[in-house]
Amino acid sequence: MHTPSTLALCLMALLSLPSAASSRPATDNVLTAGERRAGWQLLFDGRDLKGWGSLVGGAPAPVWKVRNGILELTATSGEMGGGDLVTTGRYGAFELTVDWKVQPGGNSGILYLARPLPQTRHVYETGLEMQVLDDATHSDGKIPSHRAGALYDFTVPPAGASRPAGQWNHARLLVERGRIRQWLNGVPTADMSYGDDAWRNRVAQSKFAKMPFFGTFPNGVIALQDHGAPVAFRNIKLRPIADSAKGP
Repeated sequence: MHTPSTLALCLMALLSLPSAASSRPATDNVLTAGERRAGWQLLFDGRDLKGWGSLVGGAPAPVWKVRNGILELTATSGEMGGGDLVTTGRYGAFELTVDWKVQPGGNSGILYLARPLPQTRHVYETGLEMQVLDDATHSDGKIPSHRAGALYDFTVPPAGASRPAGQWNHARLLVERGRIRQWLNGVPTADMSYGDDAWRNRVAQSKFAKMPFFGTFPNGVIALQDHGAPVAFRNIKLRPIADSAKGP
């Protein structure tokens, strides 16, 4: 009876090991059958930046890269660089889910209901932001309404809602006519009215009070913020809601 040599057995074992590429979860950046039936859409397919651009129009800023199924911001200036990545489509009422991960000291954001306007330079001048942050070491972590998961400058997330730098977080937004809700890792971090007198009063008392177009649109682009620090995103999925606000 023939017995395989030790070398042959080693080669067979090596060939049977998954490669680095194949070891990535097959469920990243894909829709399940149930999600497709429910009307979910992929905003990022893990391969390229189709469906995304820059705030001023044209191709995305070169600081955004797609590597191994992950969307990465590679900027390291520490300053807001104006290279925000925005969807080419506008969305009103919707549900959005996305995974994000920052490096130590990282800062970014998921912005929505934003509009590119000649009078503005940054997405945050018009759009609301779900904060993306390393709470432990970034200075914004000392300000309760600026911590990860917050509706930036408006709500205070519960302690421990975010995971440490280097770990993936799961964000969920539910934007309905007149109401906005956010979750981080399954923890509610925001539940506010939108577009009514209560909302306008909150804006008047916030750091956005001198930005006349902030939080005034029924629909707009979704954006990932360039805050000059590395950040990674994956599994960006959106489900339009039937009564999506229509408007100019």
